[in-house]
This record gives sequence, structure tokens and C-alpha cells, in this order.
Amino acid sequence: MVWTSAQRAFAVEAFIRSHESVIMAQREFRTRIQIPRRDSVLDRKSIVLWVKNVRETGSVVKKRGRRPRSARTPENINAVRQSVLQSPQRSARKHAAALRMSDRSVRRILHMDLHFHPYKMVVVQELSQRDWQSRMKACQIILESLPPDAVVFFSDEAHFHLSGSVNKQNFRYWSENNPKEIHERPLHSERVTVWCALSRCGIIGPHIFEEDGSVVTVNSNRYANMLAEFFEPALQQRTFENVWFQQDGATAHTARIAINILRQMFPGQLISRGGDIVWPARSPDLTPCDFFL
Repeated sequence: MVWTSAQRAFAVEAFIRSHESVIMAQREFRTRIQIPRRDSVLDRKSIVLWVKNVRETGSVVKKRGRRPRSARTPENINAVRQSVLQSPQRSARKHAAALRMSDRSVRRILHMDLHFHPYKMVVVQELSQRDWQSRMKACQIILESLPPDAVVFFSDEAHFHLSGSVNKQNFRYWSENNPKEIHERPLHSERVTVWCALSRCGIIGPHIFEEDGSVVTVNSNRYANMLAEFFEPALQQRTFENVWFQQDGATAHTARIAINILRQMFPGQLISRGGDIVWPARSPDLTPCDFFL
């Protein structure tokens, strides 16, 4: 039941008059409010709480503390905006220290008021103006040369490290004391090279370059053996017509032994350095393998 301020004040007065007797205060309260005998009366916990509020605040109702003033004022919002626009690569913590604001307030302003988001910078290969022109030219030649029903297998390798390396930026160790954990790894970690070919009709692969169960690097002979012993049999199991093949300009790919095998497999339909359509240098982002596979 919700009691009014006047009823609470009477209960406190009755408690004090009865020399802090809860039972006497309850009896007076029942008589004053006219509560039937069978109904429950005010409990001890409420009386003690109201008396405590009166002694601490002078009121039977507990006064709520004033809400601290928000730091998201127009002046602070503008200050954060100018600071971020001036140094967009600086962390939110450093912006907060420079502006003498709390880190939480700065982050709330960035997300809720300015609608900014922390975007990750992507490191890509530097391209010259000549590279842009050769890439555009290669794309135009491919679009003009390939018929609409062509099936193009884009190929590439990827390296996977086997040492279980840890990204220190995302690794934390919660403890009462510093455990001084150390993650050891070799300077040149062991890795495995995986090859795949991707087309609109599916994926052929993966093929792992290894010999006798041990990881090996890719050279021209191993690449040629993979084409003859793995890729060509897998391709023959599928009924494709007008099939083209693309590869980048890695040394193992463009060696004479590998090019001869590919020319026999794809006569007049090889996209590669030294092929029927020249694949431009420094163009890893033109293949769907980098976006999907």
C-alpha cells in the first residue's frame, strides 16, 4: 500500500511519542487511519525507514540526489568535433585527455551526438598512375573478349600461420596481480600455403602444398605438379564449356613449365602474364578470391 506524506509523518510522531516503540506506533496508526483488525498494518521496516529519513534529511520522503550535470553540452560537442576533425587518427582516450573530459563522455558524444564510428584503416599496395591505366585496360579487354557464357576460374594462394600467434591488441589477461604472461613464438613462424580456384559454378580446392606430411613452399615444379595432378583431374570431373583460367604474375605461376601446362589445358583462354590476356601487375584486389574466398 502507498502511504501519503501526512500518514508517514503521523507514524514517525507516534513512534517518537511512544519512546521508539514500534508496536505502540502501529496501534496508534491503526486507530488514526481506521484500519480493520484483520487487515495488515504498517510494518516495522517502513517505520524505521521513515524515521531514518527524517533524522537524515528532515523529510519522511527520501530525497533523491541531484542528477549530475551532463557533459554533453553544445560547447563540449563542438569541442569534440573540432578535436576529432583536426586529429582523426588520435584515440578517444587521448582526445578526452586533451579536452579535460572523461573518456566516457567523449565516447558518448562521438556515438550519440556526432554519430561517428571508429573505422579500421586498411593497408593496401601502393599503385602508380601507370598501374591504374594498365588495370583499366586489362578489365576492358576481359569484358570485350569473354563471351557471356564463359566460366572463369580465378586462382590464388593464401598463407596460414601455424604458430598460434596472438594479436596483442585483442588479448587481455584479467587478474588481481600482473601474471606477466609471455607468449613465445618463432621469428619466422611455420605456415601452410593453400591454393584454390573460384568460379561462378563453384570452387575447386583447397589444395595444400606439402610433401611427406611436411609443409613446403611453392615453386614452379610444385605448382606445375598441382595443375597436372590436382586441378586438371578435378576440372575434368565437371562438364564445363568455354572455360577460362586466371592467375597472377607470381614467379611460380609464370614459369615455362607451368605456362605450357596451362596452354594445353586452356588453349587461347589463359589470363596471365605471358598468357592470351595479360593480367596486370599489382592487382590482387581485382579477383573475387580476395573478396570472398
